[in-house]
Amino acid sequence: MTIPPTHADTQMPLRVARACDVAKDIRSFELVQPDGSELPPFTPGSHVKVQAPNGSIRKYSLCNDPGERGRYVITVKRDISGQGGSLSMHEDLNEGDTLPTSLPSNAFPLVESAKSYLFIAGGIGITPILSMIRSFGELAAAPWKLIYLTRSPETTAFLDELGAPELKHRVRIHHSYGDPDRVFDLWPTLEKPNAAHVYCCGPRPLMEAVRDMTGHWSPASVHFESFNEGGGVRPDDQVFTVKLARSGGEFQVPVGKSILAALREHGYNAASSCESGTCGTCRTGLLCGEADHRDMVLMPEEMESQIMVCVSRARSPELVLDL
Repeated sequence: MTIPPTHADTQMPLRVARACDVAKDIRSFELVQPDGSELPPFTPGSHVKVQAPNGSIRKYSLCNDPGERGRYVITVKRDISGQGGSLSMHEDLNEGDTLPTSLPSNAFPLVESAKSYLFIAGGIGITPILSMIRSFGELAAAPWKLIYLTRSPETTAFLDELGAPELKHRVRIHHSYGDPDRVFDLWPTLEKPNAAHVYCCGPRPLMEAVRDMTGHWSPASVHFESFNEGGGVRPDDQVFTVKLARSGGEFQVPVGKSILAALREHGYNAASSCESGTCGTCRTGLLCGEADHRDMVLMPEEMESQIMVCVSRARSPELVLDL
């Protein structure tokens, strides 16, 4: 396999020690140091960026136990409608190959002092949550439950592990088979706030539903993770202008590029972490203009004066930011 030039974010060349299918169109890759040495540590909920064989940069959760220092395990869903990164990982990456990888980062950290945990996973969104569950070992420090929503048993990653009889009292696996009449009703679980910390990862509609149902919960107790970097492209997206009030900069943001990416392109070092609108690190003051908010963080009363520049765009021709 020909390795493209290494990207600045993925300077750690790891070897694919093992590749195996864990469900239909879902493959796990075990990554190790070529010399067998320990890997940099990571915490539950962490992710790494990798440079796929086609050269694209993709972000994947580490789904193994953080106590394992000799390997990273990532799990990739084959997405035929994506931009080719997952297809390249499935079709071009084999055992023994080198995969340029970043150091671990965590935009979805586990609150270790929580009195209990409620995990809600949709599809491949199980991966960061699985690392959290595995980190508990046999004696978890606090009670936990998992609601795992998938289309069918065939497309359910780690079904044997999570469907084990000893986890029956903790794990609820629900298959919808693509039937809207079989959608799992989360409201009875989320109707009454309690001491649990809620962790949700999965398709955008699932996360938006959980966000809406937990609007009466403490915001500090509800956590989301998404891998839709840049917020994705929508049919009505338009080019718009960004003006920076303090530094005096001005530039256009084209369709398919985030404000954050445009800022960096023009020499501005903006803070960020998840780059998918779920962690709040890139929160920026909005002084003028109407934002098209696409994050999972801002409260309604904050939307006129704040914007998450990693995913959100503009409804007006121009935005003025406090930068």
